[in-house]
Amino acid sequence: MAHFCVNCGAPLVLQTIEGHALEVCPKDGYVLWRDPKVAAAVVVEADGGIVLGRRAIEPGYGLWCLPGGFVDDDEDPAAAAVRECREEINAQVVLTGLLGVYHIAKTTASSIIGIAYRGRLVDGESISAGPEMLEVAVFSPDELPQVAFPSHQAVLSAYVRSPAQQGGAELLNAGAAAQPASQPSPVREAPRRQHKR
Repeated sequence: MAHFCVNCGAPLVLQTIEGHALEVCPKDGYVLWRDPKVAAAVVVEADGGIVLGRRAIEPGYGLWCLPGGFVDDDEDPAAAAVRECREEINAQVVLTGLLGVYHIAKTTASSIIGIAYRGRLVDGESISAGPEMLEVAVFSPDELPQVAFPSHQAVLSAYVRSPAQQGGAELLNAGAAAQPASQPSPVREAPRRQHKR
C-alpha cells in the first residue's frame, strides 16, 4: 500500500535507515517508523480455573483465547486489560500481578508488544460472552482447550509455572483506575520550507 507524507502529502519512498527499509519523504525527510502496537491480556482466575472466551471474530474464529485486546493511545495498559475483560467476558476484574511482557512478531503488520496480567473476578461478578465471543467458560489449568494464538499459549504456560504473586497489585490497579488524558499532547508543526521564486 502506498503511503504519503503527513507534512506535505508527497509519496513516500523506501530508504534504508539503521539497517531497516523504511518509507521516507524525499522532500522533507519525514520517516514512517513501524512502531509496535501494544496489547494487554488477562489470565482471569475464577472458580478454581481460568476464564477463556471462544472467539466470534477473526483471526482465530471459533478458537479459545484470553480476554484482551489493543491498548488505546490515551490508555494505561492495566486500564485496557480491565476494560477488555468488561467488553469480552462482561465482568469486572481486579489485577493481581504481572505475568510478563512479550514481543509478537508480525510479517504483514506492525509487531505487537503484549502485556499479560494475572487477575480475578471482583466479588459477586459472573461471566458471560461479550459481542466478540461466542461463549465463555472456566477451564482447569491442566485441561485447557486449543488456544488461538501462540502468544496466549506462552502466557498460559507462564501462568502455570508461576506461583501466585500479590506484590505490586496496588500499582497495577492504580493504573487500571487511571482516566485517559483529558487532552492529547500538542502537535508540533513541521517547519515549512521556504520556496525561492
